[in-house]
Amino acid sequence: MTRAWRALALGLGLALVAACGLQSGGAVPLRVGPGSIRPIPALNGVPVTVGSKDFTEQNILGYLIEFALTAAGAEVRDLTNIQGSNSVRDAQLHGQIDLAYDYTGTGWINYLGNETPVPDEIGQFEAVRDADLAAHGMVWTAMAPMNNTYALVMSARTAQETGVRTLSDYAGLAAADPAAAAICVGTEFNVRQDGFPGLARKYEIDTGKVRKQIVQDAVVYQATADGRQCRFGSVAATDGRIPALNLVLLQDDRGFFPKYNAALVMRESFADEHPEVIAVMTPISQRLTNETITELNRQVDVDGREPAEVARDWMVAQGFVTAR
Repeated sequence: MTRAWRALALGLGLALVAACGLQSGGAVPLRVGPGSIRPIPALNGVPVTVGSKDFTEQNILGYLIEFALTAAGAEVRDLTNIQGSNSVRDAQLHGQIDLAYDYTGTGWINYLGNETPVPDEIGQFEAVRDADLAAHGMVWTAMAPMNNTYALVMSARTAQETGVRTLSDYAGLAAADPAAAAICVGTEFNVRQDGFPGLARKYEIDTGKVRKQIVQDAVVYQATADGRQCRFGSVAATDGRIPALNLVLLQDDRGFFPKYNAALVMRESFADEHPEVIAVMTPISQRLTNETITELNRQVDVDGREPAEVARDWMVAQGFVTAR
């Protein structure tokens, strides 16, 4: 049943992107009742469409919103699993999605077109919050402590063989022995300015020499752990496959990667009409540490559980909702 709902959500999400005319998504895949989140009269029956991008962590975050607002009494529609950051952003700007978790670094670099990140988490959040509200009427709020920054990883064996510990070390290896620095990068990381193009500029990596393969994000982890197809790989730092596969993070010694704290994003008009949403979601965001979200991601990507089940079980364990 859960897999069917995820497939439905994906189909609807792609239709939204293609046609720009979709008015609602699917039903929330699992039932929940009130816990510490009690029904709120002002949200009773209010239609809310929740979106997310198309990877594990984003699906989990989207379901956390859905279960929370369902318990609060809203009429929630599921539009999780939309392909690509820009598609979710466009859907929000055009009012097809009311609410989603997004990342401060993505907002600052990709949506607002800045080239230089703000070095600390609070400063980065405040910068994107103020700029996006002024430019596009988008509200960023309820920032979580989790920081899903980009990173490069290698296997423990590769670390031992090459002596690489930092991104500067990697750049030196790529210059001296391109074959030894073979890297797999995800499709978005390959083109984003906060991804490989910017990384290459910051660390003076000769993109004409380095051996690079562009693969689906999910492929990077196992391929890097195996060390045959690629010795290094681009990852999200809170992915549960990093500890499960004993992958080693390279230190960003020149401070290239922005902070990617998750925060709730909505249109200003929606926030003004339904301020209760922020009150409901803030305690949830506060508990989303790197350790917490990495474990939730691991349960999906390593244990094979469904994102909706993982999200619901965590919400129940935290006492926010009850299972029905």
